Amino acid sequence: MSDSTSPGTAYSKSSLSSKAIASDSQTAQSWSYEQTVAQIEAIITRIELGDLELADVFEQFATAVEHLRECEIFLSHQQRQMDVLVETLMDEPEGF
Repeated sequence: MSDSTSPGTAYSKSSLSSKAIASDSQTAQSWSYEQTVAQIEAIITRIELGDLELADVFEQFATAVEHLRECEIFLSHQQRQMDVLVETLMDEPEGF
């Protein structure tokens, strides 16, 4: 795992920063939470069908875990942004 990752690669807990989400601007622009969730769901469906070789099951599972980490990082980043916005609103003068 590398610290200079983009949403198309695996992440470590220490790389939970906006840099991790958008280090490669082209990949970051094409990455979509919704599409990634759809990919995870498709992987789960393929595994559940039981038609994959065991090695393919492990490979697909690893890919799904990687996608889940990407989503976790994205959601964590978005939550921090929301917290900052809410905090900013709470600090606004009441007469504003």
